Amino acid sequence: MRIHTGEKPYTCPQCGKSFSQLDTYKQHQKTHNEVKEHVCCECGKSFAKASRLKLHQMIHTGEKPHKCSYCSKSFTQAGTVRVHERVHTGEKPYHCTQCGKSFTYRTDLNVHLLVHSGENPFTCVQCGTGFKSSTVLKEHMKIQTNEKPYACFYCGKCFTQQGHCKVHQKIHTGVRDHVCCECGKSFTRADNLERHQKIHIGEKPHKCSYCDKSFTQSGHLRLHEQIHTGEKPYHCTRCGESFRYKTNLGCHLLIRSGEKPFTCDQCGKDFKSSAFLKGHMIIHTNVRPYVCFYCGKSFTRLNHCKVHQKIHTGEKDHVCSECPKSFTRADRLKEHQRVHTGERPYKCSYCDKSFTQSVDLKRHKRAHTGEKPYHCPPCEKSFGYLKSLKRHLKKCHTSSQ
Repeated sequence: MRIHTGEKPYTCPQCGKSFSQLDTYKQHQKTHNEVKEHVCCECGKSFAKASRLKLHQMIHTGEKPHKCSYCSKSFTQAGTVRVHERVHTGEKPYHCTQCGKSFTYRTDLNVHLLVHSGENPFTCVQCGTGFKSSTVLKEHMKIQTNEKPYACFYCGKCFTQQGHCKVHQKIHTGVRDHVCCECGKSFTRADNLERHQKIHIGEKPHKCSYCDKSFTQSGHLRLHEQIHTGEKPYHCTRCGESFRYKTNLGCHLLIRSGEKPFTCDQCGKDFKSSAFLKGHMIIHTNVRPYVCFYCGKSFTRLNHCKVHQKIHTGEKDHVCSECPKSFTRADRLKEHQRVHTGERPYKCSYCDKSFTQSVDLKRHKRAHTGEKPYHCPPCEKSFGYLKSLKRHLKKCHTSSQ
């Protein structure tokens, strides 16, 4: 029970460290009393036992005799390989007696127990914030001091945590060592694999507060709920316009600047974002990788395929807050809402008329310009509007067809 209460009655007289259990305290005291007569000839480090020296020397020789049964990794100690294999087996042998939660490592259980006790024994001297482990405090201190001791071997980018640096380096090496056993898709990080696996089991734990939709990721839920709340957290500092997504703000800023830094190496066309360039490149390759699950129609872009599939499912998830009407696309909803707001953003440059949709303005301008883009194939007569061409074909050419 002392683990839960935080009581540590056993204090080492030599270093002042305290312990909650007597056997741990006794084991610790041996570190002060043992004679370390076994010395490493490579680095001079000494050990109380010959077996400890032998294990240590494997660092210098590179010997790793204990191999993982599931992957190609190997280790110097048998205990370390047993702990590593829990990553593959999913074994969590350490259980919290208070809430029943299980953990892969004992250290994770010890940190978790502090949640129940409310203890934060490790305090930052800079800001006074308490932490449950010395490891978390150590990483926090690097943020305070802006220390980034871990540098990428390939590009020199620096990180506060070694784990972050290792994950980053996988961008350069192409290593994706977290593999989905269902479809074979691989990832650089374990949390990304865990998130992906929810697709196969159908788990969607994050439920919308406004409708019956649910999502695999909390981030996707937050973005979705902005449709209901109307929240647009990203603001342009130049014109004050707000956006629902950060990427939309980025595109807007590039439009204002007129900058198009991404160039197609096939035709020389410039684009405002790498996403637009990537979508454009498919035109040159003629690849249509996104196939409709229902009819087999293929698309160059995933979002075009998703919107198309709503024709089959009947899904209209963009709902007007003013009336019961719903739409398959967000832009269609935005156009519709102008019926309620009276907004007419598309103004004619020739007269004082304005329109809710750009297509209506384009059609109207033909009255001023005299443009006639619709041509009759049999008699080569031209028309300003499609309905005029259809009426002409029906009246003049129906009998000859």
